[in-house]
Amino acid sequence: MRLRRSHAHRKRMVQMVSLAAVGGILVAGGPATSVFAGDDEVFLESATAINRRVGTVTLPLHKGRHEGSKVWFVVTESSNEEGAEARGVNFSEKLNNALGTRAVQRGRRINGKIRFSGTVNFRPSRVVVPGPQGFPPARFQAGAVGDGQYSPLVTVNGRTVLNATHVANRTGLHDAVVSINRARRRVTLDTFNGFYEGERIQYLHQEGSVELIAAIEGSTFAPRLNAAPGVGSNEDNSARSAIVPIVNGPRGADNPQRQGLQSALLGQGDPLNITQEVPDDNDYSPMWDVTPAVWTERAINSGQRKRLTDVEDVADLFEEGLITSGGAGPRNEELDGIRALPGISNCPVVIEFD
Repeated sequence: MRLRRSHAHRKRMVQMVSLAAVGGILVAGGPATSVFAGDDEVFLESATAINRRVGTVTLPLHKGRHEGSKVWFVVTESSNEEGAEARGVNFSEKLNNALGTRAVQRGRRINGKIRFSGTVNFRPSRVVVPGPQGFPPARFQAGAVGDGQYSPLVTVNGRTVLNATHVANRTGLHDAVVSINRARRRVTLDTFNGFYEGERIQYLHQEGSVELIAAIEGSTFAPRLNAAPGVGSNEDNSARSAIVPIVNGPRGADNPQRQGLQSALLGQGDPLNITQEVPDDNDYSPMWDVTPAVWTERAINSGQRKRLTDVEDVADLFEEGLITSGGAGPRNEELDGIRALPGISNCPVVIEFD
């Protein structure tokens, strides 16, 4: 059984609200429609709007500098618990394990603003050409590339790590930006649907440490994240936690069992990946250790292929020989030996739906 945190940041029960727009942006599909509802568990409390139907979240927009130019960024995690609560962001103590590695860029705070040592080139055009089965793609190119110093993980004091993704600068916008209002300091970002322990979650897609991940997800290619320790591990000394994409799940846009990278690249919907943790778990990290799983021909031919919503179910099926590893990295023993890709996807969890 996983241990849950009991601090105040753990959960905010949000009652039904009637809110049609925030910052001039329609956020809930029409007037008098609720943004948050009932027992939905909102992790990223700084969010001013979450649209479940469209799949977007609106966050505070922060201004920083890089080599004399403005950069605009969002903060989604802090490795300091008090700082996380003050900011209304996810607490991820495990990010401290990346301190001293290339995965964390060093910044300076001057006049209340962060001066970053690295940033992003948003000029490239994202290219994803589906292959015969959708995935793997026949051709791909990330739509944004971090420079030699860029990582979304930044420290200004050498003790606390912030997950501070750059979403805009003089070169353009992050591919996940739906709308941005610099004057009102708000940005609306696209999210993906996924699962955790059988419940539907919504999470951001911000960076990938390998170009394939970045291109598929519409995120920034940030190879320095590969230096985050703990590939194939969710232990206390790891900066990572696993996310499991199903490569060849059931297809069909109207199929209630639909899931997988093949389906997603064929334009049928989100891949519906499965996370090992969420932000109220002790071992949560947004540095998702991508651990792909593949249904075997035996499972498919015997009609056992279905949508999976819990990593423990994936691990059980792997042990039974119905699922195999899609990666070639180290074995993740908590998942009964499914191998990591290896590669990181920076995907902060926003909300778990009831």
